[in-house]
Amino acid sequence: MAPPLPRLAFRPATPDRWADVEALFGKNGACGGCWCQFWKQSNPEYRAGKGEANRAALRRSVTRGEVPGLLAYAGDQPVGWVAVEPRARYRRLAVSRNLPVVDERPTWSVPCFFVARGWRGRGVAGRLLAAAVAHARRKGAPAVEGYPVDSDRPLAGAWLYPGAFSTFVRAGFTEVARRARTRPVMKKELRGRRVRAR
Repeated sequence: MAPPLPRLAFRPATPDRWADVEALFGKNGACGGCWCQFWKQSNPEYRAGKGEANRAALRRSVTRGEVPGLLAYAGDQPVGWVAVEPRARYRRLAVSRNLPVVDERPTWSVPCFFVARGWRGRGVAGRLLAAAVAHARRKGAPAVEGYPVDSDRPLAGAWLYPGAFSTFVRAGFTEVARRARTRPVMKKELRGRRVRAR
């Protein structure tokens, strides 16, 4: 049984916390040199940038004050990350056949999680998702989307970077589209009237 989860604090990825982003992501940039750039780049750009170029891209985003994600802290230790920004900033979503735009509002997206080893399987992702929703609400987002994996077989942590379906369901998200068997589009309304899905 996993040990109980201690109290966590959630902070935006700001320039003064860049060292914590680097410490959490480590030499692999979270996973395979990604540095949370997969959703923001085309395939050729992503392949070419794996590693140092992607690290520099994320640092530029943080330095510009874009707040590309939130960090979870246990005391002073960064233990998790969630990407959360307006959907329009994730270029790969705009061309995805499996993750369609379902309405015309400026929805925010939660496309990626990273939890440090030793902290996985303890509910950190669910807490990160709740923090991401609260952050988007404060910024005036009308709704938040996620694109989790819904699989009937166990998956290694690396394949669960979009989050697990059950995590989004528990957080009050509703499935609004599914073009691929294991990849639903999940949405949580934050304010205003829902626009009819396409």
